[in-house]
Amino acid sequence: MENTKEQQSHENHDHGHDHDHDHGHGHGHGHGHDHDHGKMPVISYYIGLVLFLVPLFLGDENLLLKNVLFSIASITAGYHVVVLEGIGETIANTKLNRKFTPNSHILMGLAAIGASLMGNFSEGTLLILIFAGAHFLEDYAEGRSKREITKLLEMNPTTARLIMPNGNIEIVEVSELKVGDQLQVLNGDQVPIDGIILSGTTSIDESSINGESIPKEKATGDDVFGSTVNGSGTFTMEVTKESKDTVFSKILQLVNQNQNNQTKVASIIQKFEPKYVNLVLIMIPLVVLLAPFLFDLTWAQSVYRGLVLLVAASPCALAASTVSVTLSTTSNLAKRGVLSKGSSYLSQFADINAISFDKTGTLTNGKPEVTNFYFADSVNEENIIDIVVALEKKSNHPLANAILEKFEAKNKIDIEVINQIGKGLTGDYNQKNYRVGKPTSFDDVSDEFTRLNNEWASEGKTVVYVAEDEKVIGLIALMDVPKENARATIDYFKKRGIHTTLITGDSEMTGRAVAEQLGLDEVIANVMPDDKSNIINEQKEKYGVTAMVGDGVNDAPALVKADVGIAMGDGTDVAVEVSDLVLMKNDLSKLVNSHRISSRMSRVIRQNIIFSMAVVAFLVGGSLLGLTDIAISVIIHEGSTLVVILNGLRLLRSN
Repeated sequence: MENTKEQQSHENHDHGHDHDHDHGHGHGHGHGHDHDHGKMPVISYYIGLVLFLVPLFLGDENLLLKNVLFSIASITAGYHVVVLEGIGETIANTKLNRKFTPNSHILMGLAAIGASLMGNFSEGTLLILIFAGAHFLEDYAEGRSKREITKLLEMNPTTARLIMPNGNIEIVEVSELKVGDQLQVLNGDQVPIDGIILSGTTSIDESSINGESIPKEKATGDDVFGSTVNGSGTFTMEVTKESKDTVFSKILQLVNQNQNNQTKVASIIQKFEPKYVNLVLIMIPLVVLLAPFLFDLTWAQSVYRGLVLLVAASPCALAASTVSVTLSTTSNLAKRGVLSKGSSYLSQFADINAISFDKTGTLTNGKPEVTNFYFADSVNEENIIDIVVALEKKSNHPLANAILEKFEAKNKIDIEVINQIGKGLTGDYNQKNYRVGKPTSFDDVSDEFTRLNNEWASEGKTVVYVAEDEKVIGLIALMDVPKENARATIDYFKKRGIHTTLITGDSEMTGRAVAEQLGLDEVIANVMPDDKSNIINEQKEKYGVTAMVGDGVNDAPALVKADVGIAMGDGTDVAVEVSDLVLMKNDLSKLVNSHRISSRMSRVIRQNIIFSMAVVAFLVGGSLLGLTDIAISVIIHEGSTLVVILNGLRLLRSN
């Protein structure tokens, strides 16, 4: 049964996440670099810019001095971008791969050197200045989306107020805390680590964990999470996890994975870049050699046109086309309480053909609620409700809790209750015996009650009878009802032609009742946890890319097997560990937002790639026809790179 999930949530859950697909974990450089330029390269760039401006005011009689200043300006402004990243990374990658592996920066460096050797020192320096300047602007743009994510790091508490055995308070490092330590948390402080409240009441802002802006009321026995912010109350707590195992630590681990795990498109582009650069380095000499014969150019003109082509063919914009898009998408979702282990999973999610849902706790609230009740006309309904409440108060069964939430006694009465196995709750009041139990335990049932029982049971509801002296006088129907956004979520996916399936351990009747309410395409019921992964395999073979949405350990085999495993977890460590995407609150609207934003991410990446390739084609054509020079080429080229970066940053504001 699915209601065993909570009992299983503390079991060992070290699941190897070996998907049957290659998400492309490799990461290289190009414009997808992770360099921290600091202040020195920027200062060096400005020095180069000044050295470039000085010769512009000198006359032709100082030609040697002008060219020397231009050369120094090129080296100073381009040292970091061209020398360190272009030459340095080319050497490093070549050694690593044991074959010549250049990056696109090499093309710009060669073009600048070639222009200077031909006597066009000013153009060579201008190329370096524009290229390096655009490069720093790209870093700034990419940094915006990275900063959105890494703000999390600043929220990680470092100290805690440890209660010593003698009652004194000692400030200690969070990393030193052990399971079982008792801490004091003052009002306004951050909760230092995951634990459970021992005494005190408060409200806690848990937005850093689940994206929920409304503070949550907490009292003795409630769980608290590290990095969340305590409200006005002071409380004591017991540590239940080491600092490396807290929910927040898991989030930080995901953030780190997120920044290294790219989309397949990004991985393909970065693998393609060195091959493309090699092709350009072979083609340029051929163009230079053939141009005098094909276009009737002088050798000097031919070399210059080759240099222009070198700039035009550089794939910088293409290499940058995915970086800001994926980082912006993941940071946007992180702010909304949705975490991914990498943009590759978001890319997969955007392309799903089928999505399967667990029932309990995922599509439904995970606890029964009273949906219908009916009492015979011959009885006093108010009195019977008082008696039912008195009986159910003595039970700890989930159905009893649901009945007590629905009904409130007008007159509080005390009944001595006996819980009879197989028969239910029974007790005497005013010389009469009353019993609440399952329908099969009663014999004296009118046709009306039998009809209602059959009708409600066919809708997947659990029915209990209420009897007076063993004659049924009323019945109550209960059901684990669908969540508020469940129907809208299913409708969203169905409108996009995505096949929807309910996979549940509950009975066929209950599964079908929920599926009909929500409009799912398919129901697979009476499923054991181990069978779920086989069902997902079948779905993948039948429909293609498949996602699975579940709420924890019970669904782990299916979450792992799916192309994209999505956990509805309220921020639990179980959900974080076994899934590719984590909805930090059990809110299905976040699932819809995730798919919508992931789909937009894929569209923007396609836009950027098409635009980048069009610009390269335009510049290459222009350079071959002699319509552009180095300055125009580099301005258009680097402008296009900034355009794709800024286009990606739009996703920071996507809804």
